[in-house]
Amino acid sequence: MRSSLRYFIQLGALALLPGSMFAQNPPIVANDSTTVVAYRVVMGEVETPEREPIANASVEIFSNPPRTAETDRQGHFQIEYQFVNPLVLASFTAIMRISKKGYPDCHTLVEFSGDNKLVTFFIILRKPQDDPSELPQADLVQAISSPLRQIGTGDGLSSKYAKDYVRGVQEFLDRFNHLDRAVQYLSKVAAGQPACLRCRTVLAMAKLAWGDWAGANNDLGEAINAIAKDPSLGRPDPFLAYGVLLSWQHKPDAAVPYFQKALQFSPGNALTLQELGRAQCQLFEWDTAKATLATALAAGAGPEARFLHAEALLWAGSAQEARNELDAYLQGRDINKMTPRVRALSDRMDERKKDAKAYSQAAAKMQARGEEPVDYLHDPPKGLNNFEPATDQSLLDSILSSVGRNVAEFYAKFPNTSSIEVIHQEMLSQKGKVGLTQKQKFSYLCLIPAMPWGPSTNEYRADSTGSLAHPKGIDQNFMLTTGFVAAPLVFHPAYQNGAAYHYWGRQKARGSSSYVVAFAQKPANSRIYGSFSTGNVTRQTYFQGLVWVDTTTYQIVRLTSDLLTPMPQVKLNKETTDIEFNQVQFNSANQKFWLPQEVTVTLDWNGHTLRNRHEYSDFHVFNVDQKQLIALPKTAPSAQPPTGQ
Repeated sequence: MRSSLRYFIQLGALALLPGSMFAQNPPIVANDSTTVVAYRVVMGEVETPEREPIANASVEIFSNPPRTAETDRQGHFQIEYQFVNPLVLASFTAIMRISKKGYPDCHTLVEFSGDNKLVTFFIILRKPQDDPSELPQADLVQAISSPLRQIGTGDGLSSKYAKDYVRGVQEFLDRFNHLDRAVQYLSKVAAGQPACLRCRTVLAMAKLAWGDWAGANNDLGEAINAIAKDPSLGRPDPFLAYGVLLSWQHKPDAAVPYFQKALQFSPGNALTLQELGRAQCQLFEWDTAKATLATALAAGAGPEARFLHAEALLWAGSAQEARNELDAYLQGRDINKMTPRVRALSDRMDERKKDAKAYSQAAAKMQARGEEPVDYLHDPPKGLNNFEPATDQSLLDSILSSVGRNVAEFYAKFPNTSSIEVIHQEMLSQKGKVGLTQKQKFSYLCLIPAMPWGPSTNEYRADSTGSLAHPKGIDQNFMLTTGFVAAPLVFHPAYQNGAAYHYWGRQKARGSSSYVVAFAQKPANSRIYGSFSTGNVTRQTYFQGLVWVDTTTYQIVRLTSDLLTPMPQVKLNKETTDIEFNQVQFNSANQKFWLPQEVTVTLDWNGHTLRNRHEYSDFHVFNVDQKQLIALPKTAPSAQPPTGQ
């Protein structure tokens, strides 16, 4: 989450297309009956909110005569006009509609003025809003626009434009099918009264209702930039609306500062508090979200805030409070008749209750046997040779800062890589004797996509033919393990607030001195987690462990982890992972990276002890110096929040 607001917004109202498209300027044509007095061009680009071009979109300009075009593979279009009557050119205004199957239509105004020979557009088509976890567009438009029906000179609206403003608002809010008229009236007002930020905000909402996402985005940006230049113009509405637009683009980290800025102008606004809490939930900041949503409810927020509060309470660790809040949300309604979103939250609450009961019973049995739970954070490490205990925690912050920079740099610069992976799968007896074994070899590909919540990892494996493959053996009761490149993410600056840390001291190992630091994830705050699956049951897993950090380079050279708590509900008593890192330099890149070289995972599950050993070698930059490419599926799975081990 950003700690401060960057006021300047460069929104690109005019998305200029490649220069070659502008070079097609034909000469003025004349014949015996008409003389072309002006030549004008309408050009543009149609994209998704994620900046993906939309091809084969229909572009229609309702003029006399009408003009049509279709976007090319890059989403570009061009429409030409020849005017023979200068009076028509001087007052030319038309409506443009952009349509594509699967998307709501977008409308915008086309205007020629003066010597403006080129009008350019950046158009965003957004799929229908079908995510029940988002604030509905109609709710945003109503909440922002309704209080602005009546404004006056104190808002920067002069009597000269008051009539046009009233007409625009009436066409917008009372005659919703007359959005074309509303946008024309309100555009006139905004152009004539640039200091009236309420006018521009209402215009943005009208454009949003008309399907002009880019236009609304641009108007809100202009309002925010105006406030940055002159804080006396400050209003909460553009910040709230712009934050919601960012949330709709799945950018909650970018949205949070705008909600916070809106609250500076209107501290008790229930909707702003609700949307801030929603963004914090999306960022897995459950404790913070819990407090924000409680404040929203106290300010008069409605049922949606109560549902979000129930969700935050659940993940923050208060299952009974979460159930009470969900019951208050239901108000006696039958849970089986509610939406899938509501039923899913109720099911998670039931699971959490069963998990708590199972863990309590297992802890009692462990105590009866005289066993102590693993606690890396509070129990000093045992059995370390050449270990020098720390006398205080004064070095911890600098260690975390330096390690965090290295981890962040790794995920920012790490190229797509391939390597050889050898997996040894073993079943052990209760005395640790190796029984059944299996060995498999793969070409292993690792990608680091940039996701809204922070860095993540995608992994693929291929067999000797280059075809996508998966480790075998689960039907013979071997276990499958993966995801080790993501293990250091617990030290990434974006995720450090999701764990607690303790500096234990130094150990000389592998010929160099290392800091030994313990970590333990905090489930209520952590945005990274693992997963354990058995049959059709999957549970999130959280970890604690130790890392060894080189005292000179601050690189992680070893990481060992265990479960934060046993998981008796899925009969998982222990999961220990030990990762040895080694420095790798690629032949085609003048950079060195510390990567897992050997990994051992030992599992105590349902009375069985299973062990997997992964060995990695022959690293290459994928698609650069890799000899054998992995044939990825045509539709690769979309990235999910990183899962640790």
